Amino acid sequence: MRTSPNRLIATIFGAVYLLVGVLGFFVTAGVGFFATSGADLIIFEVNPLHNVIHLAIGAALLIAGLNSVPAAKSVNTTVGAVYLLVGILGLFLLNSALNIIALNGPDNVLHLASAVLLLGVGLSQDKAAVRTSAGTRAV
Repeated sequence: MRTSPNRLIATIFGAVYLLVGVLGFFVTAGVGFFATSGADLIIFEVNPLHNVIHLAIGAALLIAGLNSVPAAKSVNTTVGAVYLLVGILGLFLLNSALNIIALNGPDNVLHLASAVLLLGVGLSQDKAAVRTSAGTRAV
């Protein structure tokens, strides 16, 4: 894992998102599962659905990061693409009935920053390791 940026980022992000998902449940007592405004976790708004999503994404990243370079690269790229979409859509969903994960401005910034880092690492790093594991010669 020390030599793979994808495994390192997936493991760190996975642990952080799992922690955020768990901590979110401590502040969302009494908040509706699909509430369009949630409770504050530091500066981020969360509702129970948002917490479940953090747990799922954190678990996927952590498992991939602990598993292999190709798994980490694939999950980093996929989660990065999803976060890019959520970050962009979140800009239009604020104060909307469609905002079922209680997004706020800081959430959008975090999702876009996560997308840039996950996509950047997922698309640019560990190319030789993935080719080697696929059975072709490393460069």
